[in-house]
Parts: sequence; C-alpha cells; structure tokens
Amino acid sequence: MELGWIDFSKKERNKVLSVLDLLSEAGTLDELGIAPIRDGYANLFFPSTSTIQTKAKYFLCVPYALRDIERGEEANFKRLLQALSAKEEACGKKLFLENPKSDGVIGRRALVNKSWVKRAPSDIYWAGIRRLGIFLGGNMSLSEYLRYISSKKQEKNSLLRLGNRNDQKEESEKDDGDAGKDLYIRFWNLPTYTKEWLDTLSIDLTKAEALFLKQQILSHCKGSMYAYIMQENMQDIVDVKNFGELKGGYIGKFPADIQADYYNAIAFSEFVYPLRVLYNIIVFDGKNQEANDEWDKLQKDLSRVADIDFASIYRRLGISNITLLRFLQTAQEKMKNGDIEGLKETIIRREVQLKGESRAKTKHVGEFVNSTWIGGRRLDYRFPDAQTIIKDIFEGEKNCAESK
Repeated sequence: MELGWIDFSKKERNKVLSVLDLLSEAGTLDELGIAPIRDGYANLFFPSTSTIQTKAKYFLCVPYALRDIERGEEANFKRLLQALSAKEEACGKKLFLENPKSDGVIGRRALVNKSWVKRAPSDIYWAGIRRLGIFLGGNMSLSEYLRYISSKKQEKNSLLRLGNRNDQKEESEKDDGDAGKDLYIRFWNLPTYTKEWLDTLSIDLTKAEALFLKQQILSHCKGSMYAYIMQENMQDIVDVKNFGELKGGYIGKFPADIQADYYNAIAFSEFVYPLRVLYNIIVFDGKNQEANDEWDKLQKDLSRVADIDFASIYRRLGISNITLLRFLQTAQEKMKNGDIEGLKETIIRREVQLKGESRAKTKHVGEFVNSTWIGGRRLDYRFPDAQTIIKDIFEGEKNCAESK
C-alpha cells in the first residue's frame, strides 16, 4: 500500500518530514513515548542541535544563501522559495564534488542520482540558526521570514513604480545600490558573509567562522554542557565514545548543576533501557537472542534502576505530560516489585495508548524479523550529533585558511 498526505503548506510538509526523519534514523524510534524527557535533556545539554544535523558549516551556508536572496531583486514569494532551493542545491553540488564520500554533505545520495533532497539544509538547521542568534527575527519560521521579505520588496517596488522618489534621483540611485541592506541588518548577525562565499565554499569552517559559531554558543547557550565545552576548550571530548562514558572521570570537570542534570539523565536512560529490551522480547515473542541476553544481564538490577524521582525530572524540564508520568510510575512500581508480567502488560498498554491496536507492534507478535532491534537502546541525548559540531568548530579554529 502506498502512503501519502495532502500537502497544504510547506510548514505542514516539514512537520511530516520531521516525523519521517525520525522513522528513518537508527536508534531514534520512540515506541514508548518518552521523547519529552529525552528531548528535554538533549535541549538542556546541547541546545541548537538536532539528530539530523551533519556539519557545522550549514549553520552558515543557509544564512549566506538567504542573505544573497534577501539582497536580490526577486520579490515573488514562490520564486524566492525556488531561488533558495536552487542556491542550496548549488551549495550541495559544490560540496559533493569536493567531498564525494563524505556523509556530512547533505544530499550526497540524491546528487549521485542526479536529484535533490526533499528536506533541505534550511529546514534542518533553521531552528538552530534562530537558537544561536544568527537570525535575529525571533521565532519566525523560514516561510514567515521569506513572506515578510517578499512583502517588503513588493512594497518597495510599488513605491518606485508610483514615482515617489523621482524628485530625488541622486538619493534614489544611492538607495538602489543599498537595496535590501536595511532588511539584512534587521534579520542577520552574520559577520563572516562575503559575496563570494559560494565560490570559495568548503565543508570545513574557516577560522573566522569557527570563532563566530563558538561565540554564539557561548552567548546563546549559557549554562549548557555545550557552552561549557566551548568555554573550557575541551577538545578531547570528541573522542569520548558515548554519553554514558562521560561519567568515567570526565563529567567531574563540569559545574555542579550540569553534573546533577547529567546523572539524572543517565538514571533515566538506565530506567528506560530495560523497558526497551523487554519491548523487543515481547514483539519477537522471546525469539530475539540479543534481547534475551540483555534481559538476563539487567534483571538483577531492576530494583536499583527503578529508584528514580520522576517528579523532580518533570520540574527540571518543565514537562506536563501526565499520561507519560503515569506510565513511568506504573513501570517503576512493577520493576521494584519484580512483577515482570505486569511490566510487560504496562509496556503493551502504553504502546496501544500511543498508536492504537492496529499499529502497536506488541499486538502483532512474531510478525517481525528476529534479527532486528526496534525502538532504540540507551539514550545519548544528541551527544554524538553535538560532538560533530564541536569537532568542526575546534578544527576550524586551527584553520588558517581564512575566507577572503
């Protein structure tokens, strides 16, 4: 059966694509609906990041492209969107030609097949660009921003056609030379932009770009693990294998409040992991050997893992999802009492509550390939994704090949 949706707007389309991104990425499926806590901690530790960001350079490529479009002559909204898509594709092609084997180049697989992506860099990075204070238009969506630019350009063109500036030709010529400059100042904090950015484009950050992004993280992500890593120049953090391994002597380098959040996030991850293992045992009817082996390791520690204060986590993250809290507290009670059958029923009810019986995998036992794993493992809170951005920035700081 072929699935689809009615595409009412670009905004709605991007919402659907965001869901599809999650469904297509290994380890990000949220079968039990714990995303509010997972994402809450991820935003606390690494604000401006997402699981589908690939390279730090796109935090600047997208604004560069938009500044070009903002200063151009085109005023029609639909053609502005087309111009942005063309600019992003040109950017992708240049990066692909220079880095044909790099997974960090967005659209690499599409470009191999002479096509372009449905989810462009501007869609992927827009929220982060706003969060880092590179875009100064508040919480405007990309579509709202381009509509505003379109409106202002059309307004200016209308005034020109009416001849309102005929008596001031000399000043008019000056204004024409600065066309769009007032809009640029209003919306962008982008000191590294040059008109030749596309000609000199590389997937690596220049030193100026790296220093700029570092400063934006320090200024707009204060109090986060992300900002502290930048502040203390913790370059070796890119070699840490996973989020859990930070507790091996590394987390002690952070301030006490970040350490407290870290240990609570780890405790939540350790609580969720047995639920995910048991979920796989249920779905595969006990025939997934990896899940069985993991469960054997975990059973003896269930009572300890269940010793977690969900109320304090909710307060810290500002979450108000009551149905999730009830699920977690019920699972906690079953784990403490060693009631494994009750825990299984709790997991099944939760999935049915989220998806309905027809879509809940726990209601279709034995219908899946035994060698697969469903629903993610331990939580990493976007740590690997942040590591990529951090590595790019630190390497860019060492890069002496400045853009001219």
